Amino acid sequence: MLVRRRLSRIYFLRKYFDYPIKLNGATLANLGPIRLLRIGFSYSWAMLFPRRNVRSLEDFLVNRFGGELYRTFFMDYTEKVWGVPCSQISAEWGAQRIKGLSVIEAIKHALRKGKAANDQTTNTSLIESFLYPRLGPGQLWQEVARRVVAGGGDIHFARQVVGVRHVAGSVTAVLTTNALGQEQEIAADFVISTMSVKDLVAGLLPPAPPAVGKIAAALPYRDFITVGLLLSRMRANPQAQSSRTNHMPPDNWIYIQEPDVRIGRLQVFNNWSPDLLARPDQIWLGLEYFCQEGDDLWTMPDDEMLHFAAEELERIGMIDRADVLDGTVVHVPKTYPAYFGAYVDFPVVREWLDTLGNLYLVGRNGMHRYNNQDHSMLTAKLAVEAILDGRVDKAAIWAVNIDDDYHEESSERSHGK
Repeated sequence: MLVRRRLSRIYFLRKYFDYPIKLNGATLANLGPIRLLRIGFSYSWAMLFPRRNVRSLEDFLVNRFGGELYRTFFMDYTEKVWGVPCSQISAEWGAQRIKGLSVIEAIKHALRKGKAANDQTTNTSLIESFLYPRLGPGQLWQEVARRVVAGGGDIHFARQVVGVRHVAGSVTAVLTTNALGQEQEIAADFVISTMSVKDLVAGLLPPAPPAVGKIAAALPYRDFITVGLLLSRMRANPQAQSSRTNHMPPDNWIYIQEPDVRIGRLQVFNNWSPDLLARPDQIWLGLEYFCQEGDDLWTMPDDEMLHFAAEELERIGMIDRADVLDGTVVHVPKTYPAYFGAYVDFPVVREWLDTLGNLYLVGRNGMHRYNNQDHSMLTAKLAVEAILDGRVDKAAIWAVNIDDDYHEESSERSHGK
């Protein structure tokens, strides 16, 4: 595992801002005095007169940051990600993803900068280094697969789960098909499911109660396209703080808040691990687009999508299209379980699925929860522990990324208290 410096920034107004927003000279200069006054006034107003009935993500963010800061750095980007206004998204998403971050927390972090930025009490949105597999996250799962096989387990590749049989409150078998359409039924003592709740419920045999099936079928998701661009260099920008002759910025992620492009976020793969590239003098970028399966972005031919993505980066001053050497397009359905629409009734689905005693839901899609990868791995670990201990209660699994003491800041448990 590599220890990597964590650096993410926001690209807005053709300028770089720290992410999360930090109270430093660069931020103040980029925003300008008039916008700073509006931010200060609206934050003070939000502290004195907070919205009392916090139901939507907009309510949550305005209370946390004030109206002006919300409109500047959160509203447009969040709506780009989810495709709906923040007023239609549950406040629960903010509690899970924004974590304990606030203006006060940012000030406290700035004051202790260089003292204990990565200690156990630092808000997880502010931690400045992380562990990363040398060849990417897939290397971790390759090792898991190796250990499963070494322990006598079987892994069935290239098979799709099409049905889950259950009898009297227990799952008894999983039905799968291969690429040729050949079916196989696998008897099950326990099932740990990471498949989307929508697909899981749709495949239950016999079917779930009508109310459960209706809600699950309507659960919303946001789909995702990554456009990989290989470049000889990027366009020079003094604010990028690049020390490379090819002008590659030092960031892991760059959040693109410019309203005139559809790209949402940019990854610089070189800065995750240098071993991900064949030639260190070149740059691999991952351009992230949030979309819906079947919309204009999703159905765009790959060659057109590559041209579209390169043109967007050129438009906002980050690259010249002449420097693009190669590219690839990857579509990922159901990347983000969404917190609007039928999600308001998700507890009905969860409670019924929990009555299947030997079925354990884990991970992002498995729980219809916007978990990070570490949260998802923890839910799997807790599911295994429950099985080994003979427990059917899933409360500990569902508590991951919910308890503020756990997910917003380092909890007392992590200190052994």
